[in-house]
Amino acid sequence: MNPQNYQEQILNSTIQMDASINFMANGDINIYPCPWENEKQVTDGSRVRYRAGVEVDADGRTRVKRYNVGKKGPRHETLYETAHGAVKITRPQYRLKADGYHKEGPRRRMDEEFVYVTFKFPKKYGLALTKALYQEEADEIMSYFKTRKEETIWK
Repeated sequence: MNPQNYQEQILNSTIQMDASINFMANGDINIYPCPWENEKQVTDGSRVRYRAGVEVDADGRTRVKRYNVGKKGPRHETLYETAHGAVKITRPQYRLKADGYHKEGPRRRMDEEFVYVTFKFPKKYGLALTKALYQEEADEIMSYFKTRKEETIWK
């Protein structure tokens, strides 16, 4: 095996501890070693953080953060779909001033909203068929844009 592929050992060794596990109402999990396990060191003396939201202290206290699924909702909203294409728009962004106050309420940030048009054609179609299908679907999407001209804000 190639030694360059090895990652640095984060924990000292495999350690077994008696612990109490607390499941929090917000979804977090906290693990506390029992008092008689005080002499054991889990890390090299510093706190270790993993990408999965897990924190391990030197004395073995461990916290597992919940994963926020769908906290802000979907990033894009699908406006229109064709057989091989889709028109998506980012959700409206609203911001307050730095002092947190607007006389007329939060302002819509048009510079943070975008329209995306994506096409996905299988490679087995070949170049000629892909170009023909692209032209048909692009015309269909452009006609959709023309019908929405009155209700969509364009820059």
